[in-house]
Amino acid sequence: MESTREIVSIGMRTTTSTDSFIVSNRDGKDAQKSWIEKNITKKECAHFLPSSKDSERCGCGRVYTRHFFLGVRDSESPLMNEGHWSSTRHTLSMKTDAFGMVEFQGGPQTDKAQYIRLSIDTRPELIQQLLTQQWGLELPKLVISIHGGIANFELQPKLKRMFRKGLLKAAKTTGAWILTGGTNTGVSRQVGQALGDRLSISKIKKKMVSIGIAPWGMIEHRDDLVGRDVVRPYYSIKSPKSKYALLNSKHSYFLLVDNGTVGKFGAEVLLRKKLEKYISQQKIHSRSGDVSCGVPIVCVILEGGPNMIRTVLEYVTDTPPVPVVVCDGSGRAADIIAFAHKFAADDGSMLSSLSEQLVIIIEKTFHYGHEQAQRLYSELMQCMKKKGLITIFRMGEGSIQDIDQAILTALLKILKTSAVDQLNLALTWNRVDIARSEIFVYGQEWPDGALDRAMMEALASDRVDFVKLLLENGINMQKFLTIPRLEELYNVKCGPPNTLYYLVSDFKKHMPFNYQYTLIDIGLVEESLMGGAYRSTYTRRKFRVIYNRTMKRFDKLKISGRPNVMANNLGSVYSTAFLPGILDLATGPPESHIFLNPFHELLSWAVLTKRQKMALFLWQQGEEPMAKALIACRLYKAMAHEAAQDDLEVDICEELRQYSREFGRLALELLDQCYKQDDDLTQQLLTYELLNWSNQTCLSLAFAANHREFIAHTCCQLLLTDMWLGGLRMRKSTTLKVISGLLIPPTILMLEFKTREELQLMPQTEEEHLELEEDSDSEASSRDPEEEVGDEVLDSPEKDCQQATGEHTNNASRLLCEEGPFNRATFEKKPTPLRLSKRIYEFYTSPITKFWQYTFSYFVFMIFFNYTVLVKMQPDPSWMEYYCYAYVLTLTVEKMREVWDAQSCAYLISAVVESDADGLSPMLPIVCFRQYNQSLRTSLRNCAFGLVRNGIYSIV
Repeated sequence: MESTREIVSIGMRTTTSTDSFIVSNRDGKDAQKSWIEKNITKKECAHFLPSSKDSERCGCGRVYTRHFFLGVRDSESPLMNEGHWSSTRHTLSMKTDAFGMVEFQGGPQTDKAQYIRLSIDTRPELIQQLLTQQWGLELPKLVISIHGGIANFELQPKLKRMFRKGLLKAAKTTGAWILTGGTNTGVSRQVGQALGDRLSISKIKKKMVSIGIAPWGMIEHRDDLVGRDVVRPYYSIKSPKSKYALLNSKHSYFLLVDNGTVGKFGAEVLLRKKLEKYISQQKIHSRSGDVSCGVPIVCVILEGGPNMIRTVLEYVTDTPPVPVVVCDGSGRAADIIAFAHKFAADDGSMLSSLSEQLVIIIEKTFHYGHEQAQRLYSELMQCMKKKGLITIFRMGEGSIQDIDQAILTALLKILKTSAVDQLNLALTWNRVDIARSEIFVYGQEWPDGALDRAMMEALASDRVDFVKLLLENGINMQKFLTIPRLEELYNVKCGPPNTLYYLVSDFKKHMPFNYQYTLIDIGLVEESLMGGAYRSTYTRRKFRVIYNRTMKRFDKLKISGRPNVMANNLGSVYSTAFLPGILDLATGPPESHIFLNPFHELLSWAVLTKRQKMALFLWQQGEEPMAKALIACRLYKAMAHEAAQDDLEVDICEELRQYSREFGRLALELLDQCYKQDDDLTQQLLTYELLNWSNQTCLSLAFAANHREFIAHTCCQLLLTDMWLGGLRMRKSTTLKVISGLLIPPTILMLEFKTREELQLMPQTEEEHLELEEDSDSEASSRDPEEEVGDEVLDSPEKDCQQATGEHTNNASRLLCEEGPFNRATFEKKPTPLRLSKRIYEFYTSPITKFWQYTFSYFVFMIFFNYTVLVKMQPDPSWMEYYCYAYVLTLTVEKMREVWDAQSCAYLISAVVESDADGLSPMLPIVCFRQYNQSLRTSLRNCAFGLVRNGIYSIV
C-alpha cells in the first residue's frame, strides 16, 4: 500500500513539473506574441492611385478590390493628382498579421523557420530585439551580407564547391549571421544550396544563422502565411508563369519586408541597409567582459546585375566603409568589377583603350545603350577609388585559397584597430589561420599583458590551436599562470559540460549553484579522486597561507578596479619550505613567483573540466609526460566512477571511461617507446620519485589507476622481478637457494650478488644511497693514487648520471631521445664486487628473503600458539609464549610504521583490513592472548581441579 502511494506521489510530482513547464512555455509564447503585436507593424495601401502603365491597377500593384483605402475612387479624391504612388504617403501602418513558424513541405525532411511580416519603416533596434530576445539568437560576431543576381544562374562546378565550402566554414567558425534575399532564386538559391549540404542534421542547423530578408509583396503563397503566432505548411511549388518567388527552405529566419506593394522587388533594400548599419554599431563583449570593436560586416558579391555595382559603391563609400569580396568568374557584374579592379589604378583611372573595352563589355552584358553604359562605368570608377576595400577572390590565384579566408582577410585590412583587437576578433571567430598569417607577422610588437589576456581567453574558450599559436610566439607560461588566473579557469562558465560541481558538492554541503570554486576545493577533489596516500599541493598548510595572502591582495586590487594588474603580477604559489626549486615570497619580486610546472596544473584543470582536446595538447607540453598520462587516466577513471554513483547519464560515464582509456594507451605507448630506446633508464624512470605529484612514482600511479596493461609490460615486470630479488643475482632455483641460505647461513657465500655499479642503478632510499657513497669513498681512499686517478675518469660519467637522475628524469622523451649523461660508460667500467658484510646485508634485506623469513616466522608462530593453547599450558609463561608476544608486537609496530609512512588516515583502514585478512588485528591478538593466559593460569593455581585438568588435557 505504501509503495503504491509512493508511486502515485511520484507520478503527481512528475505531472506537476510537466504542467509547470508547459505553462511556462505557453507564457513565454504569449509574451512574445504580445510584444510582436505591440511593436511590429505592416503596411497596407490606403489610396487607390492608378498606375501609368495599367489604369486598372494601383501604383502599389493591386487592383481596386484588394484595397482598404480611405476616400472615394473619383476625381474628388485629393490624392488622385499627386503624381506617382508613394509608400510613405499612400499607406497605413497596422498591426502585423503574419508571424509564426513555417514548415517547408515536399523534402526528405521538414525544414522549419521563423517568419514575420514587418513594415519597411520598422526601427532596426526593434528588429534586433526581435532576433535576439524574442527568437533567442546571440549577437553575431560577424555579418556576411551576400548580394547578387535575382534571376537563377549557374556557377562553375569548382567555384560552386569552393563557395559552398568557404561560406559554411566562415559561418560555422565565426558565429556569423548570413543575410540574403531569402527567396529561392538567384544568389539566395546558391546560398540555400550551400546551407543544404550541411543542414541535414538539425543540431548543425541550429548553429548556422541564415536570415532571409525578402519583400512581402514578391512571396508566393503569402496569403497562406497570414496568422498570428501560427504554424503554417509551405509548399515550394509555383506556376511557371508566376512572377512571384518562393521562400528558400534552407534559411532559418525570414524578415518579410512590407512597403505596401506587390509584385515588386526592392522593398527590402532600405531596411536591410539600416539593419546592417545598426548591427555594426553593437559592441562585441569578450568572455571577461571587455568591450572589443563593433560587429564587423562584409559584403560578398556573386554574379549580379547593374544594381550590384551601385551596391558596391554604396558599401565602400559608407561611413564606416564596408569591405566587399567579389567572386571572379561568377558572371556579369562580379566579372566586370574584377576586371576593373585588376587594371584600374589606385586613383580610379584606367587606360583609354581598356576603358573603351570595358564600356563595350558593359553594353553587351547588360544590353545597355552607350549613355547608360557610360554612367555605369563612371560609377564603377568611383568604386575603384576605394580599391583597397575591394577584395577579388580568384580560384587558384594568390595566397588566398578559400573564400572564407578572403572574407576575414578583407575585414582585417580595413579595421583601423590595434593588433590586440584584431587578435581578439580572430579569437572570437576561432580562426587561427587568419591570426597566423595576418596578425602574428614579423616585427609585430605587443604591449605588456596583451598575449596573457589572449591566452586566458583561448584557454577558457577551449581554443587549442590558439594556445599552441601563442606558445609558439613566446608567451611564458610560468609568468602567465597565477593563482587568480588558475582559480578563474576553474570557474569559467563556457566550455564543455563537466561534473566538477558534483565532485565539489561532496565536500561542500548545501553549495549554491553559482558557487565559486577555490583551489582548496580542487585539492580536496584531487585527493578524493586519486585515493590512497596522494596529497594535493593545494591542501598543504603552507600553500593555504600563501593562497589566502595572495587572494586578499587580489581582492583589494579588484575592488580598486585594477584586477588585471594583480593577475599579471601575483604568481606566488609555493614556498621553498615544502617544494624545492620554487622561489619563496621573500626572495624575489612578485613577477618571479611562478609555477615551475604550469602545464601540470593546467592538465589537471583540463581533465577535471572535461576538456579532452586541451588535455591532450597540454600533456604534450612540459615535463613528465608518462606521469601526466597516468594521472589523467586515474582522474578520468575516478570521475567516471563518481558519475555512475551520482546516477548521471550513461553517456557521461562512458565518455569519461573512453578518455581514461585514451590516456592509458598513451602512457603504455610511451613506456614501450622508452623501453625500446633504453631499458635501464626506463626502469629508473618508473621508480623516480615525482616531487610534483605527491612523491609518487610512475609505477605507483599505474597501480592507483589500475592500469593492468602498463604493469604487465615487460619493463615493469623486469623491474618488479629485479626489485623482488634485491641485491641477489639468480636465474634458476631461486626459492631453493634462498631457503638454503636461511637454514644454512654459510651457503650465502656461495650465492651470486650484483656489483656495486648495478646496485646504484636500482631504486634505493636516501639511506641506501648515502651508504653506497660511503662505501665508494672508503674504497677509493684505500686504493693507490694512480688507480684513483684512472677511476676518477671512469667515474665521471657515473656521477653525471646520478646528478641527471635527480634533475632531469622528469622528462622521459628528452632523456631518451638525446645523448645525455645516461650512457654506457657506467657499464664499461670494471665491475666492483661487494664486500662480505655488504653481501650478508643485501641477502637479508632483499624482498624475497624477507618474504620467506616472514613465512617461516608465521609458521613457527602458528605452531607455538597452537601448542601453547591446545597442548600444554605452563603456570608461568614459557619461551614459546614470549615468542608469540614478540611476533604480535613486531607485527603491530610494522603496521604503525606503514601508517606513519603513508601519511594518510585512509591507509589506517586498509592496514586494519589487511591485518584482519591475516587472521590478526594489530592490537587485538596480543591483548586477547595475554588476558587468556593470565586468566587460565589464575584458575589453575587457585582451584584444585587436577582431575578435571587431567581430563581436559586428555581430551585435548
